[in-house]
Amino acid sequence: MFPLALKGSMLVTMLFSMAPKDLSAQTTSHTITLGAGCFWCVEAVFESIPGVVSGESGYSGGFIKNPGYREVCTGRTGHAEVVKVTYDASLVSLEDILEVFFATHDPTTLNRQGADVGTQYRSAIYWHDEAQRPAIDQALAKAQKDWNNPIVTEVKEFEAFYPAEDYHQAYYELNKEAPYCRAVIAPKMAKFQKEFGTKFGL
Repeated sequence: MFPLALKGSMLVTMLFSMAPKDLSAQTTSHTITLGAGCFWCVEAVFESIPGVVSGESGYSGGFIKNPGYREVCTGRTGHAEVVKVTYDASLVSLEDILEVFFATHDPTTLNRQGADVGTQYRSAIYWHDEAQRPAIDQALAKAQKDWNNPIVTEVKEFEAFYPAEDYHQAYYELNKEAPYCRAVIAPKMAKFQKEFGTKFGL
């Protein structure tokens, strides 16, 4: 009970201060799911960006639940290898993330990135919030100016994400001396740092 001497305006002020805070307006953590070929490469690039909280390898865009790597590799599940990128929008913008996305893979090759061929390697953007659409549309238009062939990146609303097996997570970080990492991922990382090192202070 509040003391009877507590006047109306003071009581209102006290009750307001005790009410649960609406944290939604303060939230700066957002997520976008990206496919750009082998998720080992994609995860390594995006986890290097300051402001990216995490990059988790997995599968999206398919039509069965809980697919495994061997199933996805057949191309019959409809899934793409993707990385779910969670980022702090107060530190890095979606525009910057999409700029890196289009600069670090070939978005004009349908279902292929280099020697990796199949629908699971398609270029894809799965948006989590309608508010992300303008930035995606602008990034597509901007990126198209850098490519002679049409961009074929799949852009769809996010539906489901299935985490890849544990041995796929942080693969480059844990296996830098592996042949694939040295031959494919290391050169991609070097290109990323050359193009974006100054921008991100790497």
